[in-house]
Amino acid sequence: MKKIIKETIPYIIILVVVILIRTFIATPVIVSGESMEPTLNNGEIMILNKISKIEKYDIVVVDVHNNNVDEKIIKRVIAMPGETISCENGVVFVNGKKIDEDYIKGITSDFTKIELDSDEYFVMGDNRQNSADSRVFGAFKEDDIKGVTDFSIYPFSSFGKVD
Repeated sequence: MKKIIKETIPYIIILVVVILIRTFIATPVIVSGESMEPTLNNGEIMILNKISKIEKYDIVVVDVHNNNVDEKIIKRVIAMPGETISCENGVVFVNGKKIDEDYIKGITSDFTKIELDSDEYFVMGDNRQNSADSRVFGAFKEDDIKGVTDFSIYPFSSFGKVD
């Protein structure tokens, strides 16, 4: 009996470590839908970094609580806490300055100026005409952001860091 327990302990330790890593540090996520095209594609598997500091233009996973439905979406951070954001004639402005968005697909629909609180982020999909994001749900609190996802692991043709 002692021999079985002694042989089992390394496997239990490995299992506990894997559970802790997935819970607190990193976990895989699957891109669902076309809202992040052309940067990310439907079915792509990414690694979610749960301990990374959120920065402007990061791709993040956000918890959406809408109409008693909880879902996770993958979007790009466009404006940070305390900033203002608007869109005029398809051009996005943060703090009154036009931002360069060479990663988008489609035209961004116009919206009036939004002032973010000190703990709010404004996120949008890269496929602007096919994305439910902060333009629909409003700004997200930092607690709603589950982490940064900037590394693709599948398909293997897109393996590596994503910008």
